[in-house]
Amino acid sequence: MAESTGARPGPGSSGAERAPDRALVEWFAGSHPAPGQALAGWAEHGVALLPLGVRFDALRVPGRLVHTAVGSDEPATVGAALRDWLHGPVVRDVRTGDGSGCYYALVAPYALCTPCAPWEESVGRLGAGTYLGVPRIGSQVSPVTFWAVRPEHPGHLCDPIRLAALLSTAETLDAVQP
Repeated sequence: MAESTGARPGPGSSGAERAPDRALVEWFAGSHPAPGQALAGWAEHGVALLPLGVRFDALRVPGRLVHTAVGSDEPATVGAALRDWLHGPVVRDVRTGDGSGCYYALVAPYALCTPCAPWEESVGRLGAGTYLGVPRIGSQVSPVTFWAVRPEHPGHLCDPIRLAALLSTAETLDAVQP
């Protein structure tokens, strides 16, 4: 599976994180009450369970909706479309019964999503009291949970209104398909 990432360390490099990556790692780890646990999760498993409602919440979108709106299920195509639409980080988890997985658009805690209201049945808002598996910043380790759209800088999050616009595209396409 493809991942939307920046440059990776070149041959002969120490593999040390780039400065912007360090800032992102620190920002995400700082959402955990014990940041060292997040760092250990990334080091050992490539994914850390981070509490929502601290620095970010997540909107869970079924893969079939995203794939319908984008017109593709090819990871690079979906990633590019989500980057253009949402202007923020999106985690992809491919584990579901139908194989389409879910996308988790990271949004500000308690961000208003009034236009998302019609999507309450298909889009789940995850916030305080919930943990999300967040992939390591940098090279992909997990084949099931990875960045569909990589965060650009600390605090860089999706706009839920843009997600509502994307999902309205999926609804229109579902209505006209046989």
